[in-house]
Amino acid sequence: MKSFLLRHRALLQSVAGLMLIFIAAIVLSPTDLRTGDVLFLQADNLTNMLRVTTPVAIIALGMTLVILTSGIDLSVGSTLALASVVTALGLSQWHLGIPATLALALLAGTLVGLLNGGLIAMLRVQPFVITLASMIGVRGLTRSLSNNENIGLRTAGEQAVWFAETFSQKSVMIGLFVTLAILFSLLLWGTVFGRYVRALGDNLKASVYAGLPIQRVQIAVYAITGLLAGLAGVLTCARTTTGNPNDGIASELDVIAVVVIGGTSLAGGRGSILGTVIGALIIAVLTNILGLRNVDANMQLMLKAVIIVLAVTLQHRQGSI
Repeated sequence: MKSFLLRHRALLQSVAGLMLIFIAAIVLSPTDLRTGDVLFLQADNLTNMLRVTTPVAIIALGMTLVILTSGIDLSVGSTLALASVVTALGLSQWHLGIPATLALALLAGTLVGLLNGGLIAMLRVQPFVITLASMIGVRGLTRSLSNNENIGLRTAGEQAVWFAETFSQKSVMIGLFVTLAILFSLLLWGTVFGRYVRALGDNLKASVYAGLPIQRVQIAVYAITGLLAGLAGVLTCARTTTGNPNDGIASELDVIAVVVIGGTSLAGGRGSILGTVIGALIIAVLTNILGLRNVDANMQLMLKAVIIVLAVTLQHRQGSI
């Protein structure tokens, strides 16, 4: 029992944190003046909360793999925007149809990830530097494609309207995230690839001596993260009915916060998909209750920063980083 608690200490702490924030949200939530019901606990509010956080949570699944390899990807916000704009252009101006548009948007995200992973693996440059450059370059490409303008779907025809109505539904977005979370958990803990990912972050030199396919693993985790960022862009375009070249600005910080709060070590090798799901719920509950209390957006950012620092400090004290 003691060994189990020690192995899963970070995950258990994330669960405890989620419980505390959930209870605090109930206590601090305003109530409906007519019925006296707690607004936070209303089904519509809870499902909206989950739908809004779905794009960040989906990217965080891929970011978990990246951070487990001791990497980082700062380009996911720009990749989200690129996929969102490509989706809007494909449906409204290029008239590609829904299947081809979705394929192109996902391909765009995957190619950004492949570029990141390839440069990191081949040039052996720090992931921070490569993905920072990618973040800037992809954002520029996105703004160039859209001419720095939002591309709306509401007047783009029946297919665009059907796409927005279908892919923005709560059941579709939340169900997609749950399905992906299960698949990625199986990938991480039930496959050879998952063992390679953890081994690479846990001890790079030992992985080299063991003959593990380090470069292929690095390229794969960044490509997967790019694909998920592309998917998040598609969902964002559907929910907002707009391809906005400024979508996803600073969302890479939210994604990293979700992963770190979920207990994944920034040093690599330690973490889980379940922890990332819990981290996403913590951020979602925190953001939701602050919104219900009409807390200033700038204050919300500062509170999130404090939580991130506390999470990293706790990891450091436990010797995880």
